[in-house]
Amino acid sequence: MDPLRRGYLSALTANVLWGVFPLYFHALRPAGAVEVLAHRIVWSLVTMTLVIVAIRHWRRIGELLRQRKRMAGLAAAAVLIAVNWGVYIFAVNTDRVVEASLGYFINPLFVILLGVLVLRERLRPLQWTALGIGAVAVVVLSVDYGHLPWIALTLAASFGCYGLVKKRLGLPAAEGLFLESGVLMLPALVYLTWLTTQHQSTFGTVSAWHSVMLAGSGVLTAVPLLLFAEAANRVPLSGLGILQYLTPTLQLIIGVAVFSEPLPPARLAGFVIVWAALAVFSFDAIRVARRNRAERDATAAVREPAVSVRE
Repeated sequence: MDPLRRGYLSALTANVLWGVFPLYFHALRPAGAVEVLAHRIVWSLVTMTLVIVAIRHWRRIGELLRQRKRMAGLAAAAVLIAVNWGVYIFAVNTDRVVEASLGYFINPLFVILLGVLVLRERLRPLQWTALGIGAVAVVVLSVDYGHLPWIALTLAASFGCYGLVKKRLGLPAAEGLFLESGVLMLPALVYLTWLTTQHQSTFGTVSAWHSVMLAGSGVLTAVPLLLFAEAANRVPLSGLGILQYLTPTLQLIIGVAVFSEPLPPARLAGFVIVWAALAVFSFDAIRVARRNRAERDATAAVREPAVSVRE
């Protein structure tokens, strides 16, 4: 298969898997959000241990463990992704999948804001426009909910900050997820042990299928992440950016069509405003990507004759 097509297929599969997560986590009831989170951490480590063994990257893991600054960054990333996972599972368990989907629609706009506040980046006019439209959407949705949509904002903020930390660390997906799960393993095991001693654990007590699904959460976590990492090496950033909207779109559809969550006119209006902001953001990103590509092609065209003359 052509590498570009393979990259797009990997990205598409990863986003579809992330998009149907609500169906999986909803099926894990009666397990609570913290129990599901703890199992997700434990089984993610088990899964990534098998992956690291398969690709034989133990030496790289050992090198990373000796780098204190990087490990401190990994610990921060682990906490951020644990918050993201925990809030998301809580949203599914409390029938707030629609609000969770809003968080991932908002995420690209929050990343732009992080670029301004943390990286001191200068925004283009259309990026400022997208941020302004996004702010209006948050106000509209806050009025509709009667409070700030804290689940959506927490998901956007935690995942955006997680992405920023990961970008600065520059770690491959497999090694990163292995070490993050390792950082979180001890508190996860302590909590699961406590649940067992209190006879509140659902693992091994509800049904065999329930236990298998809890264990499968580790594979469900690892597979799309590894697919997305492969796609990132093959697909242009603009293509990845557009495909990432598939995840919250599927989540929104599942929340409304499968779980019958309400989407009153005011809330729908808030989503429409968010989509308008994303349309502006995507248009600007594609426009800049095309311009940069054209400039690179023009530079290459100028250099080629010079090479041939010297030959």
